[in-house]
Amino acid sequence: MASSKLTPLEELKVLKHQIPAHGLTPNTSIQNKPLMIYRSAFPSTTDASQIENQLSSVGVVTPQWRYTMYDFSHFHSTSHEVLGIAAGKAKLCFGHEDNPKRVEETLQKGDVVIVPAGVSHRLLQDLDGGFSMVGCYPTGWSWDMCYGKSGEESKIEKIKELPWFKRDPVYGDDGPVLQV
Repeated sequence: MASSKLTPLEELKVLKHQIPAHGLTPNTSIQNKPLMIYRSAFPSTTDASQIENQLSSVGVVTPQWRYTMYDFSHFHSTSHEVLGIAAGKAKLCFGHEDNPKRVEETLQKGDVVIVPAGVSHRLLQDLDGGFSMVGCYPTGWSWDMCYGKSGEESKIEKIKELPWFKRDPVYGDDGPVLQV
């Protein structure tokens, strides 16, 4: 197993998106922390175990699963989420597919996504049939499932109380998540 060498910060391309609320989907409107995409943070030769090892070694998130992304819009109200793309390539939707201000991005192996609590996300299309991710959450926090439906208002309100990252989940003491 080759070591997982990260793309140097000065070479890392980072996309940041503020996505307005849509109905009962808060997106980035509560904490104003952007959806962040780190393009090719890991080399394309990095596997899921190496992504898990790197993210675990930083110490702010805990890898909890390996899977694709659900093909329906959902968000988490109890935790931010870090997704390390471990295999394949897919078109994803952030912000809810009915939101005219949604973000659609094609992500591939090596990319990392920082999904703030409240940001809706879903798989639109698995482009090569092998898309999978390592799903991580801040250590000590558990995730829930919300769908932007009536009855979730009290859950959404609690997003205000969630702490933001004290270290970048990928890069540690320096990194894009600390600059927002």
